[in-house]
Amino acid sequence: MKKILLFMAMLVQCSYSFSCPVCERNKPEILKGITHGQGPSSNWDYVIIISMIAIALISFYLSLKWMVRPGEKSAHHIKRTILNIE
Repeated sequence: MKKILLFMAMLVQCSYSFSCPVCERNKPEILKGITHGQGPSSNWDYVIIISMIAIALISFYLSLKWMVRPGEKSAHHIKRTILNIE
């Protein structure tokens, strides 16, 4: 019963996130049907959004890369002084 109620609550939330007919009419073609509210007011808004997405993707890639293969093999690395307490 809890799963059904949770699913219905999530379904109702999803229906509110789609845009209404007024927002649909006022938005640019690429953003129609996605969200409520005003769309980008100038081309600089697109530049800002694209740069934020690029920064987020680059930082996500680098964090995964350095988490999987950190590349610290030196015996004199600072982590050795912390991990190899003698």
